[in-house]
Amino acid sequence: MAKVNVNKLYNRLLAKMGPQGWWPADTKPEIVVGAILVQNTNWKNVEKSLTNLQKATAFDPTAISRLTLENLEQLIKPSGFFTSKARAIHETCQFFNEFQWDYPLIVKQYGKQLRKRLLDIPGIGPESADVFLVYVFDLPVFIADKYARRLFGFLLGQSYDNYQALKNSVSLPANFSQLEAKELHGLIDEFGKTYLKNEATFQKSFLACQITELVDNN
Repeated sequence: MAKVNVNKLYNRLLAKMGPQGWWPADTKPEIVVGAILVQNTNWKNVEKSLTNLQKATAFDPTAISRLTLENLEQLIKPSGFFTSKARAIHETCQFFNEFQWDYPLIVKQYGKQLRKRLLDIPGIGPESADVFLVYVFDLPVFIADKYARRLFGFLLGQSYDNYQALKNSVSLPANFSQLEAKELHGLIDEFGKTYLKNEATFQKSFLACQITELVDNN
């Protein structure tokens, strides 16, 4: 079965585009909130909500937790689905509050079951859980978001209709660090904004002529 060589893909993207320094946030609580807000919307809308939250709470977890659902809904309204997202933020903050936002302690507590525990939080789906693992808990995990699904689909000549379909078929190299996992996600998403709108835009990209080098057919 043909598979994308993740090491080669990462090196090609990094050489051409340089480090991206993702996730676009200053603190991990901001990353947590941003990962929930970006569900089913674009980042420009998220930025408006994050600006509102910054002014209201400075992304202090205690301050966020003290907001009523009604107040939180108003602050994050630009991101859409604000009722469900406000509840997800409250539930997620409650989870982190139990451990006083001690990320290594949470990793130690749940180990390999951490992703499953995150998925048990209402409003947290597979993509948000993986973003938490990579950017909050500093673990090397592949994030199979929409840009990744489009890119791997174009490279392999097939479609990935849902998150788990690609997630199940991609494993990060054993030597991949958490920093490289972050960079890979950032590189794919920045590449995607320009080249993954459709097949035509991908064919104009610097990766289109390198498919035979990037795909292993073993």
